[in-house]
Amino acid sequence: MIILLDMDDVLASFEGGFLDKWRAEYPDKPYIALEDRTTFGLDKQYPEELLDLVRSVYNASGFCKSLKPIPGSLEAVLEIKQEGHDVFICTAPLSHYENCVLEKYEWVEQHLGREWAKKIILTKDKTLVRGDYLIDDNPNIKGIAVPSWEHIVFDMPYNRSVTDKRRLKSLKDWKSLLVKA
Repeated sequence: MIILLDMDDVLASFEGGFLDKWRAEYPDKPYIALEDRTTFGLDKQYPEELLDLVRSVYNASGFCKSLKPIPGSLEAVLEIKQEGHDVFICTAPLSHYENCVLEKYEWVEQHLGREWAKKIILTKDKTLVRGDYLIDDNPNIKGIAVPSWEHIVFDMPYNRSVTDKRRLKSLKDWKSLLVKA
């Protein structure tokens, strides 16, 4: 079985990292708590007048590399691999990719080891990647191809309106994928 894992908000806490940096850098500016987020993509929910600041936080040098792992995710990745499945990290770069591309590789090497950097698939169109499952917090993955994988939604407050797909609340529950709905 081939399991594709998104990186941001499946393995690495992008939303949590953003909130920590936002509140530290702009303590006088309003923020949206994770439990109040309703859209995929920070720039779709913050007001227009804050968007340049929002983007400056997540596009900053060091941001992607400094993200904390989602609790239990790294152990689950190693367990999936140990159980004999092929695991790839299928992640999309930010639109302003100057910092994030290298830092995604550095994050994977730091948290999983250098060998795992060979398992990164970096693409803006995940429908082109073959696999059995894609675990991703983005509830609506679009692309030019019909995907070969089943999209498993990784549970986040902003994707809970999607009810027509299976979901995981924690990567530790990955074995539930083996039981077809």
